[in-house]
Amino acid sequence: MDGNIHSIETFGTVDGPGIRYVVFTQGCLMRCQFCHNADTWEIGTGKQMTVSEIVQDVQHYLPFIQSSGGGITVSGGEPLLQLPFLIELFKACKSLGIHTALDSSGGCYSAAPAFQEQIKELIQYTDLVLLDLKHHNRKKHINLTGMPNDHILEFARFLAEHQVPVWIRHVLVPGISDIDADLTALGTFIGTLANVQKVEVLPYHKLGVYKWEALGLDYPLKGVEPPSADRAENAYRLLTAHLQGGSLLQET
Repeated sequence: MDGNIHSIETFGTVDGPGIRYVVFTQGCLMRCQFCHNADTWEIGTGKQMTVSEIVQDVQHYLPFIQSSGGGITVSGGEPLLQLPFLIELFKACKSLGIHTALDSSGGCYSAAPAFQEQIKELIQYTDLVLLDLKHHNRKKHINLTGMPNDHILEFARFLAEHQVPVWIRHVLVPGISDIDADLTALGTFIGTLANVQKVEVLPYHKLGVYKWEALGLDYPLKGVEPPSADRAENAYRLLTAHLQGGSLLQET
């Protein structure tokens, strides 16, 4: 089984617990204005790698990974665009006792029977989902990402229904996703999910601007500066205000 892979990071420390072997898949349906991996958007490109190649490679790093409580994280792009590959990869990793994490926006989640059959198989081998919730307001989500968020919120509910552990991630962009009313609404929604272990506020940064320029794309957030520490703390407070008991609350 081949996957379209953009790149691999062998010593990741921000994409799940412990040290992570991070696989960045190629292809994404969203066009987030703040995306720092715009070079992963194109579907069907990237390096072709087999599950066995990745599993063989990750085993070289297992002593460091597992001693830290880490594992493998598949990010993107959007990994759910390659569900059969992802299922086979996570199944192989679980057979070796490797902790598995999926970093997804849920942007291609579907209620279609074929998709549902595959996603239900995938979560059997998934220890953690890092779920990127960009915005709660539907219209503002479209403006920010190019897509509505109905299916994304449904994906969050699906994970809660199936009791899959989740870390919520929210990129805080001044003037766009850093509005108190919107943060309160998103925090209220998060409070309906009983599977949330952690909430991470990810302050907007400009590290991906050079990729937009290299690709000949016009960066849409020119002039937007990163949020202050006070605004990040405020966002964290609003997003975690309704979390259900027993959650592990940590701020990035």
